[in-house]
Amino acid sequence: MSGDADVIVVGAGLSGLVATYELVRAGRRVIVVDQENEANLGGQAFWSLGGLFLVDSPEQRRMGIRDSAALALSDWLGSAGFDREREDHWPRRWAEAYVDFAAGEKRAYLHRLGLRVMPTVGWAERGAGSASGHGNSVPRFHLTWGTGPEVVRVFREPVLAAAARGLVTFRYRHRVDGLITEGGAAAGVRGTVLEPSAAPRGAASSREPAGEFALRAQAVVVTSGGIGGDHALVRRNWPADRLGPAPRSMITGVPAYVDGRMLGIAEEAGASLVNRDRMWHYTEGIRNWDPIWPDHAIRIIPGPSSLWLDATGRRLPAPLFPGHDTLATLRHIVSTGHDYSWFVLTRSIVEKEFALSGSEQNPDVTGKDLKLVLSRARKGAPGPVQAFLDKGEDFVVRRTLPELVAGMNAIAPGPRLDAAQVEREVVARDREASAAYSKDFQMMSVANARAYWPDRLTRVARPHRLLDPAHGPLIAVRLHLLTRKTLGGLETTLDSQVVRPGGEPFEGLYAAGEAAGFGGGGVHGYNALEGSFLGGCVFSGRAAGRAIARSLG
Repeated sequence: MSGDADVIVVGAGLSGLVATYELVRAGRRVIVVDQENEANLGGQAFWSLGGLFLVDSPEQRRMGIRDSAALALSDWLGSAGFDREREDHWPRRWAEAYVDFAAGEKRAYLHRLGLRVMPTVGWAERGAGSASGHGNSVPRFHLTWGTGPEVVRVFREPVLAAAARGLVTFRYRHRVDGLITEGGAAAGVRGTVLEPSAAPRGAASSREPAGEFALRAQAVVVTSGGIGGDHALVRRNWPADRLGPAPRSMITGVPAYVDGRMLGIAEEAGASLVNRDRMWHYTEGIRNWDPIWPDHAIRIIPGPSSLWLDATGRRLPAPLFPGHDTLATLRHIVSTGHDYSWFVLTRSIVEKEFALSGSEQNPDVTGKDLKLVLSRARKGAPGPVQAFLDKGEDFVVRRTLPELVAGMNAIAPGPRLDAAQVEREVVARDREASAAYSKDFQMMSVANARAYWPDRLTRVARPHRLLDPAHGPLIAVRLHLLTRKTLGGLETTLDSQVVRPGGEPFEGLYAAGEAAGFGGGGVHGYNALEGSFLGGCVFSGRAAGRAIARSLG
């Protein structure tokens, strides 16, 4: 078949770059189309912290962590909770394949491309408190040296080199409005050329049309991301039966171009779109004092010590502690009838336990500045955290608890907090904080975290009373719900080939990354283990590129 290229990749994010990388390695000609400008090459992955889910890695073994593919798969399946015979067929197979990849070739594959990880391993999403349920049994969060931009770079550079050789053509500001099909097979894309834009990376851009286009190829790969930038679409797919009513107010953890348009376009063309009610949103969102995109949210990645209160000043129940079970916490907060909650903590806790998501919020690791990284061990909050303490509208810093509650009430969008109620929660927590033994599950979790020596040195503060002035001043943080990941998506085989609602292959159409639910139409099931989103983009994009290269002969 003749055409403008061998393959068209719709979306210039990480999974699109990985698929293109694999295709050009096989000598295929690729056109990459994207509705944004060249500044956005790499997509949402550029803004990520760069965490990678690896299993039984050399870094884990050096930390004394005993991990295995069997343990990781048990954690994955316990978290995913696959329960849909039809829609979870391919996601379950993808889960098994991905865990094998994470325990096997993944690290070496990325290492050969020049990617390196930090020597310590983080323990994200510790779970619901049961051995067989949600959460990571051991630390598996490997932070990329260079964060998200570095993950993008190792695929961007060989793709740009292939473009210089004439194998890759980029069509920026080309918005796909429909798939071209012939004889039931995908044969290209058509759409609108948008007016040129000089908007910086991540900023919202014009949607003013400037023309039309049509491109043809032997295969099309959809790598356009999820729905997190479109709150109306998030609410339309919101699982009210599991998470309660959709929040009235959310802030946005992804750029506006993460709009989910291609999911509907592919479905209209005959693709199977499954598990659309599964999604992953965070509860620890703060408004960016220096926003890049509309309603720009930053997620606090907290250590385990902060006291978590709902909008009425009541402590969240066990095991809804910082860093444990994201969606269970989301469900509880929504059940209160309010869309926000509070952290109450001390200066000592914020200095040691607060990290912020996003490559731009971690200039030391993103910039590969070892001296700056080592400065985190010194007293004082990291620079980006201090900037939020100084300028963030969600932060209250006061010397005494009555003053703190007054400051919280000054910015509370909902009910006024009762100072006596907040004091009861703080005093009850403080009684358990300095004891050698405790009945408080959160204090037990803090002790468990400090038993892991990297956390004790760098991520978990020594237990202390919140009302101890030696650790002050007191700090409260208003936490918003923030949109982030789409866990469902286009249903795909292990070759990333899209299938139709009846299960038969959609010839010529492939999908990868978030558009495919990170593989199969929902490899995470209902819950994610963290550090697995970028890896899912890599694994599914790799599968798509390799499968198409084989199928074209």
